[in-house]
Amino acid sequence: MDLKTLADGYFVNVNLTTELELPSSRDTLLHFFEQIKKLYPEMRNFYAREANEYVLEQDKDAGHYRWTSIESKRISSGFANPESVDLAMEQHYAIFDLMPYSLSVSPLDCESLNFMYGFDFTFRGNHHQLIAETLGVAPGLERLMGLRGSKLVSADQALTVALDDSCRTQFRLQIEPRTTAFQIRAGEFPEDPLSVYLTVRRYGSLDPGVTFRSEIERLQRIGSEVLQEYVVEQVLLPLQRAIAIQ
Repeated sequence: MDLKTLADGYFVNVNLTTELELPSSRDTLLHFFEQIKKLYPEMRNFYAREANEYVLEQDKDAGHYRWTSIESKRISSGFANPESVDLAMEQHYAIFDLMPYSLSVSPLDCESLNFMYGFDFTFRGNHHQLIAETLGVAPGLERLMGLRGSKLVSADQALTVALDDSCRTQFRLQIEPRTTAFQIRAGEFPEDPLSVYLTVRRYGSLDPGVTFRSEIERLQRIGSEVLQEYVVEQVLLPLQRAIAIQ
């Protein structure tokens, strides 16, 4: 399945939230990012944001780019518009293989580990109306959309499902519109992205013998199954078709 054909843009991200604060010394952080840059020389833009967040990323001009970031209790790896999911996973594995040694992160120090597929659709119009008309709303609420003179200003949709009895592994499907009430009132809509996020998350420390790589593989496998069996046919393609005929 070629994910590039399903939306105007897509991305594959992994992030870890830790229980303890991550190392913040200059030498440790620079050594970690330098190791990544050796693996991916095109990632040459390094900068600091507020709240102790540090980012290393590739130039965005080509439309596809790698990035990674470190916050006080969060490590992230992302790839926007990769040629294949395998390329993105190769990057995630490399970064998370380095992490235990370069940042002293133990499998014990895992508050949550996330794998995400994200899709962006460019649409100039009322995102909320598009979502409701394309994907529907709860049957008991449908008649509310028919009120005379009404305009839909909120149709955020999200679903979270636990995949085990302990609720430690879950997936979340979220559809995020960006149209504001001001834009609806003015009748002027910029080409903002309408986003669909599929996140598979596991909570708690990793089990004995489980590595970050093997757990990321498991989460990605679950995400791909949900994506192929449900999200593509029931969410992404309907949105793609609806936008094409607007």
